[in-house]
Amino acid sequence: MKAIWNETVVAESSETIVIEGNHYFPPHALNKAHFEESNKQTHCPWKGEASYYHVTVQGEVNQDAAWYYPSPKDAASEIKDHVAFWKGVKVQE
Repeated sequence: MKAIWNETVVAESSETIVIEGNHYFPPHALNKAHFEESNKQTHCPWKGEASYYHVTVQGEVNQDAAWYYPSPKDAASEIKDHVAFWKGVKVQE
């Protein structure tokens, strides 16, 4: 699977984990040059606290376009530090 934004592959892996229709990419699959920590956090009742990244490509910033769970609840432990996308980031084969 590939995560593409602004015509650039920002993550790629054949080992994503699909939960609730979202592909979670392992940390090593990210092109780190395109990610910047965000202060945003949200809460999921069964996964826990999510943290976010801004995705930056060619000088354009897609705010809070990627999220991950640094300390997920036990029910979601398999996605610890894996990253999922939204806000226009296309995930495709």
